[in-house]
Amino acid sequence: MNKKSTLKISQIDGALSLKFSGEMTVYTLSKNQESIDKIALSNLKHVDIDLSDATFFDTAAALFVKKVEKHFITDSCQTQLLCDNNEILRILALVEKKQEPLSEYKSRSEKNIVEKLGKSVYTHYTAFLSFISFLGELFSTSMLYFRSVKNIRYKEIAFEIYESGIKALGIIALTSFLIGVVVAYQSAYQLKIYGANIFIVDMLGLSILRELAPMMTAIVIAGRSGSAFTAQIGAMKITEELDAMRTMGFDPYMFLVLPRIIALMISMPILIFVADIAGVLGGMLIAHIDLKITAELFLERFSDVIAVKHFYIGIFKGPFFAFLIASIAIYRGLMVQNDTQSIGFNTTKSVVEAIFAVIVCDALFSIAFTNLGI
Repeated sequence: MNKKSTLKISQIDGALSLKFSGEMTVYTLSKNQESIDKIALSNLKHVDIDLSDATFFDTAAALFVKKVEKHFITDSCQTQLLCDNNEILRILALVEKKQEPLSEYKSRSEKNIVEKLGKSVYTHYTAFLSFISFLGELFSTSMLYFRSVKNIRYKEIAFEIYESGIKALGIIALTSFLIGVVVAYQSAYQLKIYGANIFIVDMLGLSILRELAPMMTAIVIAGRSGSAFTAQIGAMKITEELDAMRTMGFDPYMFLVLPRIIALMISMPILIFVADIAGVLGGMLIAHIDLKITAELFLERFSDVIAVKHFYIGIFKGPFFAFLIASIAIYRGLMVQNDTQSIGFNTTKSVVEAIFAVIVCDALFSIAFTNLGI
């Protein structure tokens, strides 16, 4: 058996000798380190590190020796390694070789613009593929869902219609009414300059029915119902309710995802209809107060110049907006990780992405309808 590790320290004038003997391993170095830390560095001119009596040597000991050498090396003090054991010298050389490249690498606190751009593109690309995978699974499940009327969960759909549609009627009506008031009030000043007061009806009818009512309804629903969908699904994922459903043989897409999407697609046209009425009423009020246009004259002009197709176009957009909002919100809920901070992050992302998707979809509809002459 190899004898225990010992360290003999001798100092004569400015010369220091550190003589190691026995086993030098990671388990025996702590005492040696304590002894070396007590040595005063002042007046030292030469340090000998003697490993001639070392019987066993591992890489931890080699790192320790290199650290001791650096500890004593100064402008006025030099170190010398005394060792005739080829195995120990080989280990020291190996450690020194592996350490050299590390000192040459410069720390990179910031990534260059190309690396940042590449990472961002790859992140968005993988997120897009993940969302496409979600849509694929959603459509495949919907084919099974509508195969039989027995699969349709009417109670859940009715409950979600009440939660995401009926309860939102008040805020939708108020928002649209105020939008009608603001648009009419800002337009009234310009129309009075040219004596074109009656044309406020044309402007309000077209802008509210075709664009403002569907858009504002979608934005409010994205912030209200979309965020709720993300938080609900995310909380269920954190509490492992989704895993429990799968274990019991229930498909979360069929029991949680599709009822919410169907309910919102049914609710959105109704909400847009209410928004149309509220927005027109707000514009009618300002037209009467500021431009002296009576309600009878306003409604008569409205029925003469506003074609019913503009109303249908706004209603037609509703299910598409609803599908985008619900699918993005639920997808973000499924992306929640096992921490509460992830719920807040994904809820914010779902609202922002849903609003962006609605705006892009509305722009595509505008281009298509314009080119079709509708």
